[in-house]
Amino acid sequence: MNLSTPSQMHQNWNRRMLTLALPIILANLVQPILSLVDTMVAGHLPGSWYLGGVALSGVLFNFLFWSFSFLRMATTGLVAQAWGGGDALLMRTHLLRALLIAIASGVLIVVLQGPIIEIGLSLLGGSEAVYNSAVTYASARIWSAPATLGNFVVLGYLLGRQQVVVSLVLQVGLNVVNVAVTVTLVFGLGWGVAGIGAGTAIAEWAVFVAGLLLIRRHGAGAPLAWRDLLDKTAFRNLVAVNRDIFLRSFFLLVCFGWFARSGALEGDAILAANAVLLNLHQLTSYGLDGFAHATETLVGAAVGARRRSALRQVIKAAFLWSGLVALLFSLCYALAGSSIVFLLTNQEDIRTVAVRFLPYVVVLPLVSVTSFMLDGVFIGAMRTRELRNSMVVSTAVFLATAYVFQQFWGNHGLWMALMVLMVIRAVTLGSRLNRIFAGL
Repeated sequence: MNLSTPSQMHQNWNRRMLTLALPIILANLVQPILSLVDTMVAGHLPGSWYLGGVALSGVLFNFLFWSFSFLRMATTGLVAQAWGGGDALLMRTHLLRALLIAIASGVLIVVLQGPIIEIGLSLLGGSEAVYNSAVTYASARIWSAPATLGNFVVLGYLLGRQQVVVSLVLQVGLNVVNVAVTVTLVFGLGWGVAGIGAGTAIAEWAVFVAGLLLIRRHGAGAPLAWRDLLDKTAFRNLVAVNRDIFLRSFFLLVCFGWFARSGALEGDAILAANAVLLNLHQLTSYGLDGFAHATETLVGAAVGARRRSALRQVIKAAFLWSGLVALLFSLCYALAGSSIVFLLTNQEDIRTVAVRFLPYVVVLPLVSVTSFMLDGVFIGAMRTRELRNSMVVSTAVFLATAYVFQQFWGNHGLWMALMVLMVIRAVTLGSRLNRIFAGL
């Protein structure tokens, strides 16, 4: 790549950002179809408590599984920096160590599934009918835990090596299997809500096995000695990186868990409507995460090669293109949001409530895009302490704001507090951005 002039550098980094981000966006937009399929199938079962149950279980699994999203983020950052430094052995080592943690953690979740489901769903509230529906769904889906966590590692490794097309193929396969199996189990065999959870679990396992086979085929290399994989110093360093990212993800999930629980206090219809609208926000999140993931990869490579000018151009390209995509999402929701809501559920009471609060989802992409991009920058640079501290402050502000706003404006207050959360995340991270450049 010729970077001899500033204008050429700008052009090339914009092209590189798009080359990486567009396949990741496609892969990420395919991923939330898992939740959209679950929501749509449950939304066509006779009773709002089915959709409410899937919604509450979705919050539980988001909280449970995405508490381990550090596996994807840390793997991407570490592999990207090793890739930037040209160290193939270190890339493979990061992959295998992360897989050990993922599998062990997933097995532990399956073993402890009883108290996890009972305690988790009890804390989230909801009516008795919603709770029973949620338990049925969760008891089937939780068996996917080792595969789901393993898929985080596989995705992180592929992104760190910039093998974005392979990750796209895996995500498409995940949803093809999910749609086929879920529809068969629910409508063909009459499994109801249990079939929705089982379909998602089967899809996760199928893609995890396929991902491992693809990585091996594309040259992950020979196995390392156990003494090298279990090196105490290396594991301590890995834990130090993962701890801060875990805490960042944990506090973010606390915010969304509080949002869901507070919505449940407003009634089953609002709970279900918020679930439908959050699926739209999740769709936006995965789209913007395409640029965030590309940013992680390119920032990691730039930091690994200690190229300050490259880092600056990556950040500029990330903000330019992610801003345009956020605007596109807002326009789509403004023009077709009601139609999407009507597609996701045929329950008239849920439709009415969801359309009432739709304007918040229209504005949210523009409010949240900066925080998404800064997350990518700090993860790629492995500045995990700043990431953690930013989320702690943002969570405290959100919880206080949500509590006060809901007292005055009900569900409107919850959505306004969610926007405050995104703004505080952007401000706290942006104020620390210069520290990354100072470290090069």
